[in-house]
Amino acid sequence: MNTPQQSDPAPLHTIFGAGQVGPKLADELLARGFRVRIVRRGAAGAPRPNLVWMSGDLTDPRFADEAAAGAAVVYNCVNPPDYARWHGVLEPLARGVRAAATRAGARLVVLDCLYMYGKPASSPFNEDTPMRPCSAKGELRAMLADELFEAHRRGEVEVSCGRAADFFGPGTPSSVALNPRAIERLRAGKAVEVFGDPDQPHGYSYTPDVARALAELGTRAEAVGKVFHLPLAWSGTTRALIERAAASLGMPGAVRTIPNWALTTAGVFSPMLRALREMVYQWEQPYVIDDRRFRTTFGVEATPIDEALAATLGDALAATG
Repeated sequence: MNTPQQSDPAPLHTIFGAGQVGPKLADELLARGFRVRIVRRGAAGAPRPNLVWMSGDLTDPRFADEAAAGAAVVYNCVNPPDYARWHGVLEPLARGVRAAATRAGARLVVLDCLYMYGKPASSPFNEDTPMRPCSAKGELRAMLADELFEAHRRGEVEVSCGRAADFFGPGTPSSVALNPRAIERLRAGKAVEVFGDPDQPHGYSYTPDVARALAELGTRAEAVGKVFHLPLAWSGTTRALIERAAASLGMPGAVRTIPNWALTTAGVFSPMLRALREMVYQWEQPYVIDDRRFRTTFGVEATPIDEALAATLGDALAATG
């Protein structure tokens, strides 16, 4: 009698971090037929077919190894929850995830920001722009980026890195431009508070696009050993983005600039505002990434802006009633 052969299980992808991008990346990978494990420090989410959760300390090598075990690809979407206190927190997280991926023999895909570039001489700027950080956070990101690709050059682990601009999108409460408070003010016809110069071009990434792009980096051979700027949904001014969002709600849209002196003064008492003040330079000059390397390599474009805004605002409206 012939015994039916069972097909091999789908490859496992482990996602470290369940913030604004990790769950969206899980949805994308599940839709592509992969098994997914999401790892976070806090409480586990609800299990679903082909999706499991793990909770624990990523800096514990035993736990990190357990979380990465059996994975074909590991994604680092971890970011410390306290924006004001990265030093001494981000380093062990990044190194712990990298070490776990190395021991598991998995490809490592890292989601990163743009802080390591500092103040580029021109805009848009591409992945070959020198890393010249001008902030403590930027220096930290540059150091970890160097460590990541040095591990790749040594042959310890295959890596890819996707760098995204400032986020907006559904389920993205920490967005600078379109966070819940900003959207609530738009709905009420009030001005949205912004930093820096709202009339400077500034790039914004749509979080579902970021998730889809990370899935490409985790599943395409062309991604190995390279940095990619992820697709950019908006490259105009912050003022124009807010006005466009407001128009979709039937409102005129307006911005109110928070002056630097106010951030500096408040920063004496608030570590969070002090940390924000350090990064305002990104809104005081044109700050737009060139995402052509990703788009031409993978043939993936950003979501049209009006579609992205409709999803972002619809999500916020549903959440608030």
